[in-house]
Parts: sequence; C-alpha cells; structure tokens
Amino acid sequence: MPASPSSSPNGKPKKEATLTQVTLLALLPSFVFAIGEGAIIPIIPTVAVSLGTGIEFAGFIAGSLMIGQMIGDLPAGAVVQRLGEKRAMLAALGVSLIGILLCAFAVAPWMLLVGVVIIGISAANFNLARHAFLTTYVPLRYRARVLSTLGGVFRAGFFVGPFIIAGILVLFDAPQYGFWVFIVCGAIAALILLFAPDPETVARPSHSAKVVPDAGAGVVGSLPPKRLGVFATIRANAGVLVRLGTGAGIMAALRAARNVMLPLWALSIGMDTAAAVLVIGVSAGVDFALFFVSGWVMDRFGRVWGAVPALLGLGAGFLTLAFTHDLAGDTSQLWFTALAVWLGFANGIGSGILMTLGADLAPRQDPAPFLGAWRLITDSSAASVPVIVAAATALVSISFTSGMLGVLGFVGAALMGWQIPKHVPRQRR
Repeated sequence: MPASPSSSPNGKPKKEATLTQVTLLALLPSFVFAIGEGAIIPIIPTVAVSLGTGIEFAGFIAGSLMIGQMIGDLPAGAVVQRLGEKRAMLAALGVSLIGILLCAFAVAPWMLLVGVVIIGISAANFNLARHAFLTTYVPLRYRARVLSTLGGVFRAGFFVGPFIIAGILVLFDAPQYGFWVFIVCGAIAALILLFAPDPETVARPSHSAKVVPDAGAGVVGSLPPKRLGVFATIRANAGVLVRLGTGAGIMAALRAARNVMLPLWALSIGMDTAAAVLVIGVSAGVDFALFFVSGWVMDRFGRVWGAVPALLGLGAGFLTLAFTHDLAGDTSQLWFTALAVWLGFANGIGSGILMTLGADLAPRQDPAPFLGAWRLITDSSAASVPVIVAAATALVSISFTSGMLGVLGFVGAALMGWQIPKHVPRQRR
C-alpha cells in the first residue's frame, strides 16, 4: 500500500517542514544553480562580440536568457506536475548541460544564442519546481520568509558568480572558460538533489492556507487536480491573472530594467567601468541584505507592505535618475551612485513578493500549472524590457526611458495596493 501524503515511505507520520530544514535542503540546490547562472551572465556579451557579432546583437543574445525562461514557462507546470519536483529539477540540470556546452564550444554567434536560450528554458523548469515544492510544503505562517529567502538565494548567487568569473578572467583571460563554472555548479546541485535528504519525503503538505474567492472568476485554487496546460490555466484563472498579474508584470519589468539601465546609464555619463561595476555590486549587496526583512514584514503585516513600498521606491528612483544625466562635473556620477544604491534598497524590500503572491494564489494540492502561468506573465514582462529600453532610448533619450520607468512604478504601486487586499487578504495569525 503506498504511503499517504501524511506519512513517509517507512510508514511513520510526516512532520511539518521546519524553517531550517527547508532552508538547508530545499534552497541549497537553488543557491548553487544561481551561482552558475550569475557567473555566465556578465560574460555572454563579451563572448558574443569575440565571435564576431556587433554590440547590438550581443545585447540581444544576453537578453535571450529571459526569452528562454519565458519559453520554458510554457511547459514547466506540466513537466513538474508529471515528473515531480525533484525529478523535474534533475531533468532541468540535464537540459542546461546541453545549453552550456553549446556556449562553451560556440564558434558562431547563433550557437551561443541557442545555448543561452536552452539555459533559460532549463532555468524556468528548475526554478518552478522549487517554487512549487515550497508552495505545497511550507506552512503559511512563515511562507513569505521562506520565499523571500529563495529570492535572496537567487540574489546571493548572482552576487557571488561574477566574482568567480573575475578571478577566472585574471588567471586565464579567456571568457568562455567561465561557462565551465556553470557546469561545476550544475554537477554540485545534481549531487545535492541525488544524495541529500529531500524534505518532500519527510514533510507533510501544508493545508493552513485559506482559498480566496476571485470575484467574477470563480475560486482561485478550486480547479480539479487534472493536468492543465499553461494557456488553459490562464483561461481558468483569467480574472486574478489580469488584475493582479498586471501589477506583478510591472514589478518584474522594473526589476529587469534596473539590471539593464544601470550599466547603460553609467556608460552614457562616462563613468569609469571599474567604478561602475563597484557601484552596481554595492547595489546588489544592499538588495541581497534585505531579503529576510522583506519576508518578515510580509508575514507580519501583509503582502501589500512588500509590493507597494518596493514599487514606489523603484518608481521614485528611476524618475529622479531621469533628471540627473546632464548635471555638471561629477555630480551626475554622484547621483548615479546614490540612486543605484537606492534602487537596490527598493528592490530588496520587495524580495520574494512575486513568488509569495504566486504561492498564495496557487491551488494547494497542485500548484505547478498555476505557478507556470504566473511565472509566464512575470517572465514575459521581464523579457520585454531590453527591447523597450533600446527602442525608447533610440527614439528619444535614456533620460526619457528612465522617467517612463519611474511613472510605470507608480502605476504598478497603485494597482498592487488596490488588488492585493482583494485577492490576498491578511491571513488570521
């Protein structure tokens, strides 16, 4: 007789997942994977140029990682639903190996492009599998803290990875060697998944969350546990995905815009490259440092206190930046430094909010299809940013682009402040 969801394979009752257990066992593979991903992001444009492409197409190749994630979101929910969380992550690591080998041995720009897209597809499946597990097994009372920690794990990996690459470049002066860092990280993540105890085998699902009615669109999470594709899931949950998903998409876009705009802005004001990298690194460090505070605030005071302040901060930062481009002397660089740190702070106080909202809205028993639809919306918004920034900057100016993003931040804050209380009211503690 198979073990029930409340018992382990040896027949003993499963216990509720503890915060330490989830953090060490569920998040460690994600941290290692994020280090590998963070290591390759800075070298993709350099490798593309070395293969003979122009700077514009090199930027497109770098941005194709998000395009791959958007593509990967389409089947990710069904893959996790069919294979299970652990096997889906192992499969994603196997697929990522194909992509990274294409990048490492690329002799033409198209090979690098295909490899980067494949890595993005695998990252979407890997990240969704972990998100689905945490949604199902983490108790509601500290869900935001765990998912904010997951957001912090990604930030930490993206923070550590570039320093590893910097050391490799100093030693070898060969950017393509950096792709082997991803291979090593993928192998370590696979070993952790294969040999470390998996919380899914000892923790029972959490059923403490209450389902929230979606006015005008049925009940979120009320769908029967049958296999639904991402588009069928979007249709079934259209109401909440349009109303709350629009604000979530704006937040995802502004976060991606921060990663695109800061290097471009530093370049446009003539800032020294080393100084710009240091400033952006400090901004990333501030962003990372706030992840647990963000989760505590959301668990204690409600999700709206993670989303609205972050969007207001991002909006104010981009809008202020728009008026500092042509200031005299070094003033523009001083403003850039201050605002880069501010944008890191604003992003950090909203750490984990998009994953937490997705977990709050997803069905308890079978969250993967809904989370796939949710991530498709946010990843599609993020993937559109390089094109939007390039077009707005080419047609008008980089200052106009920054101001436009600032206004968008205020619009997103208004939407989130309006819709979150309707769909995710504060839970009884």
